[in-house]
Amino acid sequence: MSEKGKVTIVRRRRGRHSGPGTRRFSARIAARSLRDDVPLLPSAEMSRTTRSIRHALVASGALLCAAGAGAQTAVVYGLLDASGARVKPIGGRASYELDSGNMARSFLGVRGSEDLGGGLRAVFRLESYIRVDAGAAGRSNGDAFWSRESSVGLSGAFGTSVLGRNASPLYLSTIAFNPFGESIGFSPASRQYYGANGVMLGDTRWNNSISYTNNTTDAPLLIHFAANLPEEGPRTPPPGRNFGASVAYITGPFAVSLAVERIENSPLAIPAGFHRQTAIQVGATYDFKFVRVYGQAGHVKTDAALDEKTTLYQLGAAVPIGTGLVLVAYGQSHTSSALAGTTDRTASIGYDYFLSKNTDIYVAALREKLSFVSSGNSLAGGVRVRF
Repeated sequence: MSEKGKVTIVRRRRGRHSGPGTRRFSARIAARSLRDDVPLLPSAEMSRTTRSIRHALVASGALLCAAGAGAQTAVVYGLLDASGARVKPIGGRASYELDSGNMARSFLGVRGSEDLGGGLRAVFRLESYIRVDAGAAGRSNGDAFWSRESSVGLSGAFGTSVLGRNASPLYLSTIAFNPFGESIGFSPASRQYYGANGVMLGDTRWNNSISYTNNTTDAPLLIHFAANLPEEGPRTPPPGRNFGASVAYITGPFAVSLAVERIENSPLAIPAGFHRQTAIQVGATYDFKFVRVYGQAGHVKTDAALDEKTTLYQLGAAVPIGTGLVLVAYGQSHTSSALAGTTDRTASIGYDYFLSKNTDIYVAALREKLSFVSSGNSLAGGVRVRF
């Protein structure tokens, strides 16, 4: 077989121990710069306190460049997260559960590229969520098989542009600037924006979307843009397009980002008379070596039959202790409308211990209080394996 037709399957290489609080920066700020938007993935984000922000942000781009000219390369990778937990939802009763994806959603992925010459590459990515406890695909039964991502496009000196199902800029910024990352079980930010009671009406990923980032450059300013076409059925008012963008500035141990988003279509449930939802968020992080601190502030406005405004903020820290990390975070979300106002306050603490470069065990606890209902809490211990 000629070199041009050669296809190489390689196992994803991993770095040293890493964690959400010690990575120099999460590559989730921009969809294409992340491409591996999984908390605690060592090779995609950082070696445990030493990996540079820039390295993390362009790590996936470097992996896609690995093939020789004219050759094709495919990489198989993923993460499995399972935990035992005692969970009491707000307003509900406590139960014991075996959960999948409490700290990071389990998934299986395949990505690849072909060098087209002249610095231009064709790239693709397919990723499927996995529920380890049930052996099923998707975050829930409503998810498509490749619901985490399915995209194809081109990458070069101009950046990377792909078509398909892509992560939204606001979601990537949300999980980048908090110590628990995407953890839907214990991250106050992830829960208050995108959890079961979260304010965002759009999904974390958009179907029928185009995504662009300039992640192939070495500039400290990183840009991400995404937009999609509606696929809802007829409604009044008719659905429009979603738009999102983020700009991040990274220098040394410091990083800051601004993300904006407009939602006009969604596969999720929307309120009566929904017209649009707009969001703006600022996030920052600084690594003091002995502790990394995180902060976020956001505002979300929902235009519907009953208009709502939500203000959110989150503060967090990650402290390296030996080969582990102590993670703490607090988030508050206040929603007001013409009828009432509600406030959600969530606090989390956890310890993540790295057994090897690919395996860690964790224990984490959360307490949540929502206006007018009984408080919720959860305690879980689990294990994650990356491959």
